[in-house]
Amino acid sequence: MSAVIEKFIRYVKFDTQSDTETGLTPSTPGQMFLAKELTRELEEMGLENISLDENGYIMAVLPSNLDHEVPAVGFVAHMDTSPDFSGKHVKPQFWENYNGEDIVLNEEKNIVMKVADFPELKKYKGQTIITTNGITLLGADDKAGVAEIMTAIEYLTEHPEIKHGPVHVGFTPDEEIGKGADFFNVKKFGAEFAYTLDGGEIGELQYENFNAAFAKISFQGRNVHPGMAKDKMINSMLIANEFLTRLPENEVPDKTEGYEGFYHLISMAGNVENSNLQYIIRDFEMKKYEGRKQFVQSLCDEFCEKYGEGSVSLEITNQYYNMREKIEPVKYIVDIAEEAMKQVGVEPMIIPIRGGTDGSRLSYMGLPCPNIFAGGHNFHGRFEYVPVESMEKSVEVILKIVELISKR
Repeated sequence: MSAVIEKFIRYVKFDTQSDTETGLTPSTPGQMFLAKELTRELEEMGLENISLDENGYIMAVLPSNLDHEVPAVGFVAHMDTSPDFSGKHVKPQFWENYNGEDIVLNEEKNIVMKVADFPELKKYKGQTIITTNGITLLGADDKAGVAEIMTAIEYLTEHPEIKHGPVHVGFTPDEEIGKGADFFNVKKFGAEFAYTLDGGEIGELQYENFNAAFAKISFQGRNVHPGMAKDKMINSMLIANEFLTRLPENEVPDKTEGYEGFYHLISMAGNVENSNLQYIIRDFEMKKYEGRKQFVQSLCDEFCEKYGEGSVSLEITNQYYNMREKIEPVKYIVDIAEEAMKQVGVEPMIIPIRGGTDGSRLSYMGLPCPNIFAGGHNFHGRFEYVPVESMEKSVEVILKIVELISKR
């Protein structure tokens, strides 16, 4: 088992699923458990300026061994896994020399990852694929990135003959709930620019992402005994149902791609008296993004006119913005990553992120931060998988970036 895979398998055993409801940072204790383990490993590697703060942020520096100055580069990944699916008791499975056919993840429960549903599996025929057992997510988002950074840094510490400038390492909590950069101290981190290792399939290189908002729409009804309810009862669940049918049915994640935005219903709950819908709103262009938010507000206003003042209320929060604006002035850092991929035999795919990374917010905080592939597929669910060879190539890309910067 290669070093990066050994680390990955250890890290996914930590239950680091984040939680929007706790109000804490990190939002769950498992993230701090993993943070302490990573800190211990960094100390064993001999890095300097190692810190783990009370909010679960890790920073460390591998000092330069050059006799001249070069830019300080950073590599960042997040430790948490998505709250959308269980990350407890992850049991990875290895499929060596994958045959390109359907994979039975769990025979007892008849959970099968079908090539018809996930045709990109065919790309990895003959490789080794790591999957779940169908009960949990895998955690490649983003423990693959964590393992790749740790492996690359370890390799540099074990091979002092490799010349490099200062390399800064950062691991964050709660990225999956939009809070990964909340307490990230860019000045303390000290890098001139960085890369998040939080992308999907091999070759992905990204410096554009969605503008993103979270919206909670609350509906106030009136409960009356159903036997005496005529002209008195107002069922908040029915109002909520009417509301969601007013949003464009084709502007949802499963019917959009590329630069197309969407409204994504992520939660619904309620009873006769009170109900709520939770959405995430996404678009690449700021004008369209603002238009989507305004459309939701206009629907709320319309429903208040129909059902009475206060019957519908909206809480909307901006989560992050498209980092392209901050990356384009220093686009050479994208060019470095692209060249690094080419030199290690990876075909770069410069595509927009249909989501966000810590790098989105970090770029607006003064740390330009494109995103590089970590290798995984089908994040946030039971069909998540990562090819071993993709993770190994990611480590090579990190090392090549460091080498290219040392020659600037």
